[in-house]
Order: sequence, then structure tokens, then C-alpha cells
Amino acid sequence: MPRKPLCSPRLLSESTRRMALAVLLTIPLAAHAAEPAVDAADGGDATTAADMKPYTQLIPGTVQKIEMVPIPGGTFTMGSPAAEPGRSEDEGPQHEVQVDPFWMGKYEITWDQYEIWMFSLDIQRRQITKEQPTPRDLLADEVTRPTKPYTDMTFSMGKEGYPAICMTQLAAKTFCEWLSAKTGRYYRLPTEAEWEYACRAGTKTAYSFGDDPAAADEYAWYFDNSDDAYHPVGGKKPNPWGLHDMHGNVSEWCLDEYDPKFYEKSAASSPAVNPFTPPKKPYPQVARGGSWDDEVDRLRSAARRGSDKSWKVQDPQLPQSIWYFTDALFVGFRVVRPLEVPTAEQQAHYFAKGTEKE
Repeated sequence: MPRKPLCSPRLLSESTRRMALAVLLTIPLAAHAAEPAVDAADGGDATTAADMKPYTQLIPGTVQKIEMVPIPGGTFTMGSPAAEPGRSEDEGPQHEVQVDPFWMGKYEITWDQYEIWMFSLDIQRRQITKEQPTPRDLLADEVTRPTKPYTDMTFSMGKEGYPAICMTQLAAKTFCEWLSAKTGRYYRLPTEAEWEYACRAGTKTAYSFGDDPAAADEYAWYFDNSDDAYHPVGGKKPNPWGLHDMHGNVSEWCLDEYDPKFYEKSAASSPAVNPFTPPKKPYPQVARGGSWDDEVDRLRSAARRGSDKSWKVQDPQLPQSIWYFTDALFVGFRVVRPLEVPTAEQQAHYFAKGTEKE
């Protein structure tokens, strides 16, 4: 059933809303005179790569904050060598990739952050406090929210401080669209290339901590040490660039459609510049990093995974939900923010949703 809006019905078409959001994101935060303070001096307003610093993004109207880490632009070797233990055919051929600078979430998005959008908690709060919405609030309110889940999507594994799970790639993308409208800064999922680049953090080994999987217990939650459940974010050591849980805990959505031949196509360019495969069909989409339910070799920096219909076998809805993967208790996401604000056309490209009929 369609979700009933908690305030006024949507008045903007999707294309109009996207255009309004694109315009909003080109305006510096300090110029949003009518907006509440989002701490424009938080370190997140760099205009050059040299000025990029870690910053903390407050979700306006809440106490929730997302810690962002600067990732320098550069070139790296994507994929794994043929002799790497655990390697799959879709991890080659290795090829050079160039990535522009961006910020990335220090941690996976938690339920505390995700449910603000998922359950419209921000709108409910304003209704209770009689607080008037800001222009950014109004634009964020226009972004679609999920239908109510039929069960507890944490499956009793933990909520406060734990990574949000079981969302479709579409849901993760839409959260990013809402977060962009809410904050006035452009957020999205990472591309598969950006994700591997950030995971490797300048390393060329199987894992960001080396080639020996015996060291994984210090850096990751996976099958051998997870006790059959995910864990609060940030409980293990970070990679060399300060990112936690890039290996294990939950797999993380990327923007791309999964294509086992993607590297063959990407390798045709030298280097491939910001490669990306836009989704054109419901399955499969890319998730990276391995999870609490995976053997250690699936946590490697180059390991790839594609979604499939089995991820929602138990969904009782007909048609099945476009928002939830009831059987994917291992998948979550983290956000990125590119240094250069994309044009309206580029934003539409990255927000493209080829998964509406999952």
C-alpha cells in the first residue's frame, strides 16, 4: 500500500524535486540565511583537496551525527592478482583506476541515523514541537519514505549503535537523497571503484591490514568471531585511512550494477577515470566488504558480491517490497560526499533508480 504522508501531500514531481535539490546543493551553507545552523565551520566546506579535513555532519533537527573522513584523490590498481588466495574470476583483470577526492563515512550508517528517514521521525518531531519546517526540511519531506516493515528488521541483533541492515540498494540511495536535501550537502553511495580505493587505503595486499588473514580478528567481524550477529560500528581497528568495518560487520552497498565483466571493460582505459556501471535492472547490484556471516576470504579488498532474489524470499508482501531485503541480514551501507558538487545532470545519473520493481 502507498505510504500516507505525515504532513502535506507531495506537491513536486520527482524531476522538479531533483532540480530544486541540485540548485540547493550549489549554494554554500553559509548563504542559507533562513536555515538552522548546520555548523558551516565544521571542516566540511573545503573547496580544494588540500583543504579537506575530517568533519562531523549533524542531521538537522536531531542529535545524530555522521563522521566523515577525507579520502585523497589518486590512482590505484583495482582487482586482485591471479595468485591471491580466495580470488574469484570477477576480480580481474587488474587495471589502473583514477578516483577523484571525496569524503567517506567513518562508520557504516546506523539504525539511529537510518530510522530518522525510514520512520519519518524528523517530521513527527516537528509535529510534536510545533516547529516550522525550514526550506531544506520541506525539500527533504518530499523525498519518498519506505512503507512500514512487516517485522523488526534488526532481527533482535541490536539497534542503538548497530549498522542498519536489510535495505535494498534503492532504499540506501533514497536515504542519501533525503540526507542531501536535509543537510544541503550532496551525499550518495560510493561507486564500486571508490569503495575499493577507500578500503585499500593505499595498500596493495589482500586486506588493508596485509596478506595474512590471521590478523582479521583485530580489524573485522566475520564468521569465525561474530557469534552469528553483527556488532556496533567501530568496534575493530580502522584501516590506514581511518575507516572502520570496511572488512566485515556488514557488506556495503555501492552505486553500481554488478557486472562480472566490468573489469574487462574498465581496463580498456588506462587509467579508467571514475568508472561506474549505472543500474538498469533489479538484479544484481554491488555490495562490498564481506560481513559477519562470511568466511574471511570474502572480506578481501577486491572481493565482489551481487544481490539476487533470494535476499527477499521471506518477504510476505505481494508485490514484494522495493525497500526491504528480508533475508539480507548482512547488508548495509555508508555514505560518501565528493569534493566537487556534481551538476544536476550528474546528480540524476548517480541517483538513477533502476530498481523500482524489485
